[in-house]
Amino acid sequence: MLNAMSRRSRRPSLLLLAATSITVLVACERGARGGCTGSYCGTFIDAAVGEPTTLLPPVTEEIVTRDLSEQLFLKLADVGMSENTVGDEDFQPLLAERWEWDGPVTLVFHIDPRARWQDGQHVTANDVAFTFALYTDSTVGAPFRAQLRRIAAVTQRDSLTAVFRFRERYSEMMYDAVYHMRILPAHLLRSLPRDQLRTAPFGRQPVGDGPYRFVRWQAGQTVELAADSTFFLGRPFIRRLIWRFTPDATVATNQVIAGEADMREQLISPDNTTRARAAAGVTVYPYKGNTYGYLGFNLRANGDSGKPHPIFGEREVRRALAMAVDRASLVRSTLADLGKVPPGPMSSLLWFWDPEMRQLPYDTAQAGRLLTARGWRDHDGDGVRDRGGVPLAFHILVPSTSALRRQYARLLQEQFRLIGVKVDIDEVESAVVGQRATTGKFDAVILARSSDPSPSSGVQQSWTRAGFGASNYIRYWNPEFDRLVDRAIAAPSRDAARPLWRAALETLNADAPAVFLFAVENTAAANSRIQNVQIRPDSWAALLRTWRIPADRLIDRDRVER
Repeated sequence: MLNAMSRRSRRPSLLLLAATSITVLVACERGARGGCTGSYCGTFIDAAVGEPTTLLPPVTEEIVTRDLSEQLFLKLADVGMSENTVGDEDFQPLLAERWEWDGPVTLVFHIDPRARWQDGQHVTANDVAFTFALYTDSTVGAPFRAQLRRIAAVTQRDSLTAVFRFRERYSEMMYDAVYHMRILPAHLLRSLPRDQLRTAPFGRQPVGDGPYRFVRWQAGQTVELAADSTFFLGRPFIRRLIWRFTPDATVATNQVIAGEADMREQLISPDNTTRARAAAGVTVYPYKGNTYGYLGFNLRANGDSGKPHPIFGEREVRRALAMAVDRASLVRSTLADLGKVPPGPMSSLLWFWDPEMRQLPYDTAQAGRLLTARGWRDHDGDGVRDRGGVPLAFHILVPSTSALRRQYARLLQEQFRLIGVKVDIDEVESAVVGQRATTGKFDAVILARSSDPSPSSGVQQSWTRAGFGASNYIRYWNPEFDRLVDRAIAAPSRDAARPLWRAALETLNADAPAVFLFAVENTAAANSRIQNVQIRPDSWAALLRTWRIPADRLIDRDRVER
């Protein structure tokens, strides 16, 4: 139920603020070793897989960019550890110190007057209105645009008051208002042509309002951030954050085990997990998985969205290919007990996960019959079906940085071979996968998606017509599916939404635009000197500013002065 009462953050007393100021002054006292030795020291190195292309949030959904953005740019508010998305219970104030409902479809946010951009400018309601305009501009092509389409307008009542007006009343209005947008500095970005934002210099040297400031980006190596000692919500405990880019999760895990890095947030493979559990000085943190992987079929011709794909444009062929995949055996052989077969486009984070949801069965005999009925037969006896002299063959696009997806590509190649389908594998860098997916220059692609706490976000973004030009790379569209999704989002409660979500995803499963391969159960590994580790399943780095390295656990790199 939407609460009409104003939500207020708990603010420290003047006495506590004074005590905190004294602590800050002595925090980085010099010790005999000449470096930082107090409570606010420490260097945290995350072993990241892959390198982002930009640090400007609206133009990318790269995971490393998301993790860095948690430290650089604030939302108005954010979900709490309960990950509730209904009404406004347990939302945590960030830029907004409070909010209230002004009628059934109007939400008013009051900006904390202490909030500053790191160039000294105040954060204002004008920044909020500008950010909304940026995220919803089709020229920008923000992946999150679909999630904001129920917001009719964002305006400023005064310099510290932003007003959100919705097109209709529904249960996740607060969630849609705050979760998808990181507020951006209008005074630095307004003059930039919006069709050039993806390559704007700001994305390589951002100015934020978060707990950490950007320091440097060494291409191909690291991004470094430094704690903002004046951050209005409280100084971060760890002084330096470094994202070190690694080629894959195995190398990243090795660095944590060797003490060269402090964190690998997703170990992914059983081998990495076993080695991390056995390593001295490493603590593992299991948490609910927020990632699912799928083989997506491009429904439009490779590189030409104006034509149907000659193979995947046929529903019965897609269904046949889906039925040829033994998903359960693939999960067992790749992830063991760290993965599950998803019943649709979802991770186990979502509240309506239901393995009984209707899905296409694993049935190679029926798959063969469907292909034969569509004219795909092995006419020349070479083991590959053909039709009209054209072989049943396609390419699977996969990132070279993901050992798991490369492994899946080879296993799928073999399973498709058994029903007379030839598959070639294109292994390329993650950035190239993103470019080719965005431009439709692929046949099929193995993608991994991170789920938000609400299905309304990811499902709209990746599987409805509203996601065209954003994350619906395969250009799947079924009006009945879209209608069911809209009804599920508009439902007044989760109980009312559950059967609608089920009906929607069963409709999608029957169309087989993709084969939903795995849902990962997450395990993180961190150096044991890192304390107060809290991981929110949808975003492991959301609470990083509250983690700490005790003064008596500091190592040499923690004392380094910059």
